[in-house]
Amino acid sequence: MKKNILSRRNFLQTGVIGLAIPILNSSFCSFLSISESKTTERDFSISLTPDEILRNPDLVKIIAKSGVNRIWIITFCYGYWPWSMETIKQAHHAVMSAGLISSALTLPLGHPGDALGAKDGDFNLNPPSHWPGSKGINGNIYTGTTVSLIATNEIVNALKELHSVGFKKCMLDDDFRIARQPGVIGGNYDDASKITFIKTNGLNESDWGELLNDIKQNKFTPLLRLWINWQCDFLTKSFLEQRKSFHGELGLMVMYLGAEKAGIRLSDYKNIPFRVGEYYFNDELLSVPKGWTDELFSVLFHRRYVSADNSWSETTAFPANALSANNIAAKLVISTIADVRHTTFMSGLTPFPQEYWDILSPAMKRQKELHKVVAGHSLKGPLKHFWGVASRYIGKDNPYSLWLSLGIPFEVISEINSTGNNGWIFLSNEDCAEAQNHKDLSHFIARPEALLKAESVIHSLNENLTELWKWKQSILTELQAQNVPYIMDMLPCVCAWYPDANCVLIWNLSNSTQKLTLHYKANEVSESFLPLEAKILSLKKFINKKLEKGN
Repeated sequence: MKKNILSRRNFLQTGVIGLAIPILNSSFCSFLSISESKTTERDFSISLTPDEILRNPDLVKIIAKSGVNRIWIITFCYGYWPWSMETIKQAHHAVMSAGLISSALTLPLGHPGDALGAKDGDFNLNPPSHWPGSKGINGNIYTGTTVSLIATNEIVNALKELHSVGFKKCMLDDDFRIARQPGVIGGNYDDASKITFIKTNGLNESDWGELLNDIKQNKFTPLLRLWINWQCDFLTKSFLEQRKSFHGELGLMVMYLGAEKAGIRLSDYKNIPFRVGEYYFNDELLSVPKGWTDELFSVLFHRRYVSADNSWSETTAFPANALSANNIAAKLVISTIADVRHTTFMSGLTPFPQEYWDILSPAMKRQKELHKVVAGHSLKGPLKHFWGVASRYIGKDNPYSLWLSLGIPFEVISEINSTGNNGWIFLSNEDCAEAQNHKDLSHFIARPEALLKAESVIHSLNENLTELWKWKQSILTELQAQNVPYIMDMLPCVCAWYPDANCVLIWNLSNSTQKLTLHYKANEVSESFLPLEAKILSLKKFINKKLEKGN
C-alpha cells in the first residue's frame, strides 16, 4: 500500500492537534486544578443571550427576585460572535448593575444539528467552513463536536477577548466533546487521523482494521482503549490551552453520562467547575419513573469525579417550554440528593416562559432548605450504584437505573470489590463482564439480555417495576435485619439515606399524590406526598415518636 504523506497544510485542515501527545501524567492533570470559593449553600444561575438581557430588563429583575444570583451570558458560538462585543459588554454591565454575578458561556465546538432550536431564525447552526469536520466510522462527514487546532486557536482568542471584557468565570457548553450523542464512541476516522494514530502508536494497517471492527462490535480491547485515550488527549490538551488563555476559572459542561468514549476523560477535570450531565429535557421523557432515575443515575456517576463545591447542574428545558415548570422544579431534587451545590437553568436561546418563575421561585427556596440538611453528608444503603470502565468506554449509555425508584437506600461505588457482600450491585449490560472477575460476590443484578458467561453469579431481573417490586419483597427480611430504613409501599419513589445526618430524603416519583410509609427499626411512619414532591424525615424524631408511643 502506498504510504500517504501528511503535509503541514493537511495536518491543520484535518484538525489533528499533535502528532504525539503522551497519556496525561499526574503533573499534566494537576495543571487543570483550579478551585473556586467553597460553599455549603445552594445557589442558582441561568443562561441568557446578551440581547435578551438588554431587551427585557424586567425579566432580569424577576429572575433576581426569584433567588437566582448569576447569569451566564451566551457569547462565542463555535467560530461566530452572534452578538457584537459592545452588546456583550452592555449585557455584562447590566447584569452586574442588577446585583447579579455575570459570567460567560461559550459553545466551543458545535452540535451536529439544531442544538439551539434556532431554525426559524438566522442563527448559524454549523461551524464556519474553514473549521474541519470529522469522518464518522460509517463514512459520513459531520460538523460540530470536532476538536481541531484551528478551532482551539479561535476559541483561545475568543476567551482572551472575554477576559478583557471583565469576565472572571466561563463555562464551556456540552458540545465540548467528540461524540455526537450518548452511547457513541467518538473520534475522527479520516485518513489523516488514521495515519497519525498508526504512526504515533507504532501500529500497522491491519491494526486499524482491527480497531474499526472492535468499535463496530463494541469489543472492549486494549487497541480500542488506546484509540479512545488518544482522542481524550486531544480534548484535554484543547481545554488546557483554553484555560490558560482565559486567566480565570474555566469549567466544562459534560453530556449525559459523558465519559472517555466522548473524549471526556473525567479524571482530567477534577477540581474545576464541572456541570454534570442530564439528558431528558421535555415532559414526555420524564413522564415515567425511568426518566427520573436515568437523570439521577448520570448525576450520581459524575459526582464521583467532582467535589460538591465545584459541581454544577444542567437543569435544562429544550425547547424552552417543552418542560413544564413543575418538572423543572422536580429536577432540582436531583441536585439536592447528589449534593450538587450550583444549579444552572438552561433553555437554549429562548428564556423560560416568564410565568414559570411563579413556580420555580418557591421551589428553589424549598430545595435550598432541604439541601442545607444533607450537604456534606454521604449517601449510604444496600443498593449499589456502579458505572464501570466498560460502560465509560463502549457502553450504550442505557443504565440499569429503575432500581433507584424502589424506595430502598443506595450508595455510589467506584469499584466492584469495594463493597464486600453487603448489598446488591446493579450492572449495565457492558459491565457484566467485569463481574466475572469477582465470583465471590453473589449479589449482582443485571438484565437477562446482558448475561453471557456469568449466569451463575448474576441474578437475572428485567428492568420493570413489576419484577423489581417482587424482588423488593424478597429482601425485606434482610433490610430489617440490617436496620435499613425503606419505603414499604410498592410505589415509585427514591429513598436517600444520610446516616451521619440521621435522616432520609424521600422523593415521590408519581405524577399523583401518594401516601408513603417509611419502615425503620420495626417502626412505621406515613407521610402524604404531592406529585414529584420531596421531603426529609428525621430518623431521630422517628425514634422519639416510637418512645413516646411506647410510654
